[in-house]
Amino acid sequence: MKKLLLGILFSSFVLTGCVSKDTSARYDVAISSDAERIAYSTYGAGETALIFIHGWSCDSRYWQKQLATFSKDYHVITIDLAGHGHSSLGRHDYTMKSFANDVKAVIEKDNLNQVILIGHSMGGGVMAEAARLMPEKVVGIIGVDTLHNVAEPVPQKLLDDMAKPFEVDFKKAMGDFVLPMLPEGTDEEIIRWIKEDMSSAPQEVAMSAFRNYMGQYVSGEAKVVFEDLTIPVVSINATLWPTNSEANKKHIQTYSLFYIEDTGHFPMLEKPKEFNMLLSEVLRYIDMKRNKDR
Repeated sequence: MKKLLLGILFSSFVLTGCVSKDTSARYDVAISSDAERIAYSTYGAGETALIFIHGWSCDSRYWQKQLATFSKDYHVITIDLAGHGHSSLGRHDYTMKSFANDVKAVIEKDNLNQVILIGHSMGGGVMAEAARLMPEKVVGIIGVDTLHNVAEPVPQKLLDDMAKPFEVDFKKAMGDFVLPMLPEGTDEEIIRWIKEDMSSAPQEVAMSAFRNYMGQYVSGEAKVVFEDLTIPVVSINATLWPTNSEANKKHIQTYSLFYIEDTGHFPMLEKPKEFNMLLSEVLRYIDMKRNKDR
């Protein structure tokens, strides 16, 4: 069960390093459907926009090592979902659909017409909902260490059991959970930062998001959300735990899997150079698929 929770629960971790001096940012705020204020940053320019969506209990800083590379050729956007980072946190229920509306608000605010969504961990559930909301805008979605098996059944009792340690002592449970997500030999500063950063998330927001995200696997919505999507759906997953590609293909019309070797749950942090090269390959693959289908 630890593999399941590792694979489909946890949000991505963010790199604390600075953006390249050559990468200038524009900071803005969009208003989501429930009036939450959604902070986001944009870099570069290009016909296609890449929107990077962080995972559970993190924020847009998770993608710092991708900005300089991809803003050369794309309009790059990083977003703080409601309740995270610099966005407001007045929402009562942090669902994947409400997060998807945060993404939609940013797309509409910047008048974007051709978007690829890149979501890490819980961000995989968010990007699928956002693609369903805006099929005319989203031309591809890329999950990062997520979508290991969208049909994985999760009993309600199991969800309750997984949530309990976090509800009893959030900081301790979060700290205890970080280590198995990273392979042996990971930089100790990276481990320390992840533990401290994720443990500092607002507990009420985190547990609402946790229960709603995992609840999709209880209800079966995790697979249903993909069934009407005809755009390319790609996973870039670590090999630390398995991905059931065949199960995914039963529910996702155009699913493809790319593995990144020798990393844990945070490949964009652990091996940013290798991750960026693989993400570039995946973007070319999506472009090829789109051109072929035209």
